[in-house]
Amino acid sequence: MLDADAVDQFLSRAARTLQRHRGLLDRLDAALGDGDHGENMAIGFNAVLASLPVGLADDLGARLRTVGHALVASVGGASGPLYGTAFIEAGFTLGAVPRLTPGAIADALEAAVRGLSRRGRCAVGDKTILDALAPAAVAFRASLDAGEAVETCIRHAAWAAHAGMRATTPLVARRGLALRLGPRSRGHQDPGATSCFLLVRAMLPRPDAHAGRTAVSRLREREP
Repeated sequence: MLDADAVDQFLSRAARTLQRHRGLLDRLDAALGDGDHGENMAIGFNAVLASLPVGLADDLGARLRTVGHALVASVGGASGPLYGTAFIEAGFTLGAVPRLTPGAIADALEAAVRGLSRRGRCAVGDKTILDALAPAAVAFRASLDAGEAVETCIRHAAWAAHAGMRATTPLVARRGLALRLGPRSRGHQDPGATSCFLLVRAMLPRPDAHAGRTAVSRLREREP
């Protein structure tokens, strides 16, 4: 069972992770978009931390909706509305609960997938955030149905998000700014899918256990 403190700790880890990988995300985005995805996401999650209310500890759905509204308001480009919608839809699905069961987390991830897909009018394979988020939700549910502990479920979700992120490289973009590049978008990893993997990975409470840590480190080593 995860309470408001656990949710806030996840958000803090997410903000630190995005700040640490800001250069990587900007570099990936420079090949497909405006080159500011890392900067925007770092700004957005700093705004999230500043906006978290002292209250609402017994209403985690409202807490996640607050996160979503903060992202919509502060993250530039398409990522703000997409991530914001994902958190808002997850919050509506959770409702006014003081703690999250593993089943509630699975429901929230699936609601985030539906909301983001609807808002972005995208599907898996379009080279977007969804390419990491959708397999993460599927993997979490499958692990939960297999009777595994919640941390194991999250780890499987992170592995699936990592695989989905890497699978965007050979794709031709069908949504977002990268759409204008046509076939030239092939060969570049999607920055949104990358930030999504980082967020899913940040759900793990122990950073050293993060799935895909070595792979991200290798990417960072190639930053200019």
